[in-house]
Amino acid sequence: MCRLLGYLGVPIPLDRLIYKPEHSLIVQSYQPREMTSGVVNADGFGMGWYHAQRQTEPFTYKNTQPAWNDTNLPHLSRYIESGCVLANVRSATAGQSVDLVNCQPFQHRLILGVHNGFIENFRRSLYRPIRERLSDAVYQSIQGSTDSEHLFALLVNQLETTPHASLTEALQQTIGVLAELGMEHQTHFSANVIVSDGRQLVASRFASRDPVPTLYWLRDDGLFPNAVLIASEPLFEADWNPFGDRSLLTVHSDLTIETVSL
Repeated sequence: MCRLLGYLGVPIPLDRLIYKPEHSLIVQSYQPREMTSGVVNADGFGMGWYHAQRQTEPFTYKNTQPAWNDTNLPHLSRYIESGCVLANVRSATAGQSVDLVNCQPFQHRLILGVHNGFIENFRRSLYRPIRERLSDAVYQSIQGSTDSEHLFALLVNQLETTPHASLTEALQQTIGVLAELGMEHQTHFSANVIVSDGRQLVASRFASRDPVPTLYWLRDDGLFPNAVLIASEPLFEADWNPFGDRSLLTVHSDLTIETVSL
């Protein structure tokens, strides 16, 4: 299991998200509280962000080191400011390599995505069935070996093959495809996902069996006014809202929130 973080709001320095909260993502990398499997998130990390003043493809920074061990990250996170950020600290599934291409977030044009979860026995279960659902271009775009990147590829495929679909609809359809394949191949999976196009956040909390990994959201807190945060674990004491089991949440550009059941 990994730990996720998403932010949408007024531009702020990244260290306010990554380092300063008492239970920050850095702390969660070595002392998580609510993981359903694993002990630490020491198999790399990554963050992605969008330019604060103009629309362009997002930027990413990744490392295979534990997040607490990267000497560049404190300096970068003080320098970079953004109004839309995704970040991840990784606990690799057994058998998956600790490699830069396997670090999140994943990117396709304007889309960034992070995933906390698993596909059971991925290489022997849904690896080929997922690839068979992909267009050749999306198939060729996969660089790593993780179930997370293949889930992201399914999302990209939905966006590419149904260009008028919203990001919310594409993630909803992606979860639907996974559920269909999971039932067909008698394979369990979990898919806590956050995706963005720089203007909105869309997040899912879903698993084919209990327990469903935790996910929370918070809007307009005193420490982060005019913003919405989504996180695997609360970053600090506040009135965090737990996602409903098997639900999807959209944070629009005006920070209004919509939720639907999956």
